[in-house]
Amino acid sequence: MEAVINQLNAMVGSGAGSLILLAIFASVFLVVVAVSGLLGQRNPVKRRLAGEAAPEERSAATLRTDRDSAWHGFIKSIESKVVPSNEEERSKLRDKLIQAGFMSPNAVTVFYAIRIPFGIALPLGFLLLSPSLLGPLPMQKTILYAAICGLVGLYVPNYWLSRRLESRQRRIAEGFPDALDMLVVCTEAGLGLDAAFQRVGSQIANAHPELAEQIAWVSLEMRAGKARQDALRDMSKRIGLAEIQSFVTLLIQSDALGASIAQTLRVNSDEMRVKRMMKAEEKAYSLPVKLSIPLVLFILPSMITVVLLPGIISIVRNMLPALTGVGG
Repeated sequence: MEAVINQLNAMVGSGAGSLILLAIFASVFLVVVAVSGLLGQRNPVKRRLAGEAAPEERSAATLRTDRDSAWHGFIKSIESKVVPSNEEERSKLRDKLIQAGFMSPNAVTVFYAIRIPFGIALPLGFLLLSPSLLGPLPMQKTILYAAICGLVGLYVPNYWLSRRLESRQRRIAEGFPDALDMLVVCTEAGLGLDAAFQRVGSQIANAHPELAEQIAWVSLEMRAGKARQDALRDMSKRIGLAEIQSFVTLLIQSDALGASIAQTLRVNSDEMRVKRMMKAEEKAYSLPVKLSIPLVLFILPSMITVVLLPGIISIVRNMLPALTGVGG
């Protein structure tokens, strides 16, 4: 405790105390704002004024409903103060979160609720640890480094979300040709498209769980009464891959024109197989270019050193005494 106090005193002496106080105030303010929504929902005085019964007099189902409404009010209180009001920006982020696998309706609020405190925690941690790690810094450098830490804290969640989205889409793209081949087999065996989706979703659950989840979702939506075209379009929007979009468009057009679904799936399966082979060949062709970078940076200097070092040593041993004698 004394060490922390000494560090704070040193930072105050160096002119960074005001920044620490400002960061602490901002963090406490966000926490108070977030908790106030929850406390406001659970205030017993407000419940009495509204004519509600005491918690002891309620059933378990009623208490569960109250907890859900309290949590909903807590999320809404955070959303009103944290989430931007721009509907277009929220819609884009919501689509991106859904494509990354976060299907909760509160995903946008939770993302911003994590992003903003994370952007405050990094500069605050830098201000607390910099005196012991870097020593006293000038005021300009302290502000600059704290601002950099704040920007990193704000953009690290976005970077992580983009990486997760790319990884998930890559796994779905790798498993989609196999699922398409199974759809061809099922439809040619006499199953309808709805039953084929259900069958394929259950068969590929272990090998490709993300794709199986989306296919099972489509099957559930169609069994619930949703139109096949709408269910397929929603699946394409949830995944966000060009291959899925072309597949969905082809299915919808074949269904509207009355073409054979099995033949359509077979043609699309052949195209997907060719595309997968072309992607594999593209990666194989780019491998020598990627290997040249570590070859030039790490392997080539070592080989040159091993080959030329004995000659350099013998030259130095033979030439240096001769040069010394000539100079003498």
